[in-house]
Amino acid sequence: MDYITNFYVFLGSVMLISLSGVLMPGPLFAVTLKKAAKSKISGALIAVGHGIVEFPLMFLIFFLLSQFEVPSTVQVAVGLVGGLLMFFMGLQTFRNRNKHEDSAVSLKRDSVLAGVWTTAANAGFILWWLTIGTTLILNAKLLFGLVGFSVFAGVHWLCDFSWYTVVALLIFRSQRFWTERVHLAITLFCVAVFVCFGAYFFINALASL
Repeated sequence: MDYITNFYVFLGSVMLISLSGVLMPGPLFAVTLKKAAKSKISGALIAVGHGIVEFPLMFLIFFLLSQFEVPSTVQVAVGLVGGLLMFFMGLQTFRNRNKHEDSAVSLKRDSVLAGVWTTAANAGFILWWLTIGTTLILNAKLLFGLVGFSVFAGVHWLCDFSWYTVVALLIFRSQRFWTERVHLAITLFCVAVFVCFGAYFFINALASL
């Protein structure tokens, strides 16, 4: 009975921590806003792209990195590279602000890729998993083993999937309000998010040198 109770408490904590992270506006939320104007399933596809990066990272931490402390040099390198990639993505978003995607296949492919690249370039995401995330994975491993970790990984990603799916659907349903001016404002918001997060990661990494 204690095992079952502890497991439910563990699941509840995973959901709360996962939702507290996904509900904070960031690069993935910004790109969801942009893609959702064209496709109601873009949020789900972006979450799939996010999972393509997130699941291997979680399993890598579980099987390899959970026994070692993350060197400060690795954290600095992640911050510098992630910051530069965020700047690049902001620049590309601004350059493509007038580009229209008409193909449904192109929209689906680009949404998945957007989830992959936005996640991979997010230094905050990588550092979170190498620090706080590693602690959560260790707890799951120590308390419930591989089964506990697998449940943890699935629940965490389902929180991401549910949030971005709902956000994209709501935005798509309200697209009658999306004038060209609104599209431009959303694009500029996305650019600002990428640039600000890029600067934040880059400056923090430099300060750690």
